[in-house]
Amino acid sequence: MADAFDVIVIGSGPGGYVTAIRAAQLGMKTAIVERTELGGICLNWGCIPTKALLKSGEMYEYLSHMKDYGISVEKASFDFGAVIQRSRKVAAQLNAGVTFLMKKHKIEVVEGFAKLEKGAGAPTVVVGSRKLTAKHVILATGARARTIPAIGLEPDGERIWTYREALVPKALPKTMVVIGSGAIGMEFASFYRALGSEVTVVEMLPRILAVEDEEVSKTAHKAFEKRGIKFRVPAAVKKLGKTAKGVALEIDVAGKSETLEADVCIVAVGIVGNVEDMGLEGLGVKIDRTHVVTDSHGGTGVPGLYAIGDVAGPPWLAHKASHEGVHCIEHIAGLKPANLTSPIPGCTYTNPQVASVGLTEALAKEQGREPKVGRFPFRVNGKAIAASDTEGFIKTVFDGKTGALIGAHLIGHEVTEMVQGFVIAMTLEATEEDLMATVFPHPTMSEAMHESTLDAYGKVLHI
Repeated sequence: MADAFDVIVIGSGPGGYVTAIRAAQLGMKTAIVERTELGGICLNWGCIPTKALLKSGEMYEYLSHMKDYGISVEKASFDFGAVIQRSRKVAAQLNAGVTFLMKKHKIEVVEGFAKLEKGAGAPTVVVGSRKLTAKHVILATGARARTIPAIGLEPDGERIWTYREALVPKALPKTMVVIGSGAIGMEFASFYRALGSEVTVVEMLPRILAVEDEEVSKTAHKAFEKRGIKFRVPAAVKKLGKTAKGVALEIDVAGKSETLEADVCIVAVGIVGNVEDMGLEGLGVKIDRTHVVTDSHGGTGVPGLYAIGDVAGPPWLAHKASHEGVHCIEHIAGLKPANLTSPIPGCTYTNPQVASVGLTEALAKEQGREPKVGRFPFRVNGKAIAASDTEGFIKTVFDGKTGALIGAHLIGHEVTEMVQGFVIAMTLEATEEDLMATVFPHPTMSEAMHESTLDAYGKVLHI
């Protein structure tokens, strides 16, 4: 006899557990299936613990430069084990929080690996010896680090790491190579460099943080080099192997072979969706490059089966997964959900931070638009000068014909906390006139958002 529910969510990451909560709020009998830890990769092995590590690195760097603020302290030091332990405690605290939320909303948590079989309506979910049925089944199984065993890009737990091993090392490596300069690669490069590791980043594309605006990418490159991070860009990886003391990476840089040696290597070359061994192919689910193909509401084409979050494709972001999950369940409930195409910001929590939303200047031009672009550097912002955080700038992109804000690109101190202002503006379809008429508080670094808008229309005040 199968246990019956209204909704079964498979995976408890930020997409899955938020979907389950919203389903329960709408009065649906809900179950969530999780094979490891509630909260998924993001909470336990991704977004949250990495930010805890980065905060420790940031604090150490600040302490090392207290003279800039007229303050004298004894030479800064750190306990690497305590830094890692703090990160794990933060993850554990939030894991407990998700456990509480499941109990509060009377969501049944089913531990184990879910497999799908054809059912009378939606697929039947099999977890061990249990069979679960529901009117609606939502896949939120997420993704994992991509590996390339053929050339040695496969973790061994000791010298070759993915993000998971990089979160819980036994000791601080003296030297490190990071393969991949996306958000994950650069965040780990930033953290380990902050604590003194010699870090070299290898990227096959022409520039680092390639999804960002080119000006931001170039500025970030220079800022990271100033902090001591070395780069090989563009460079093709030929082979990664272990040596007596660490690892050796063979790369091709502009046609010339080069070997990099280090204590450890972090592989951050993308992700693959978790779609294996669940029986999706047998149900007729369409999979494209390890990701489930869905419609505008998360539907897979199989009656009663949906997919949201990383397993359903890019952008691979926790907040996008949560937004998709709420949209999907509200659509199922017959409500009018929030627009699934709302602007989605991206954030990289390095030092300096990077954040963006919407079109880059180059993409706007490719689309045949006539962009009006404004820029404002933090070096002339009063609050930034007072805080000695003058690195970086804000760049805004407007549609030249309509005045609509179509993109914003930020690099600097805590810009990940600032980008939401532009996200709200784009969601509300704000124009340059709306932003110009907005009163920004003084003194704040966010004033640069206003000045960047003014600059796009030749009205900048403080340059």
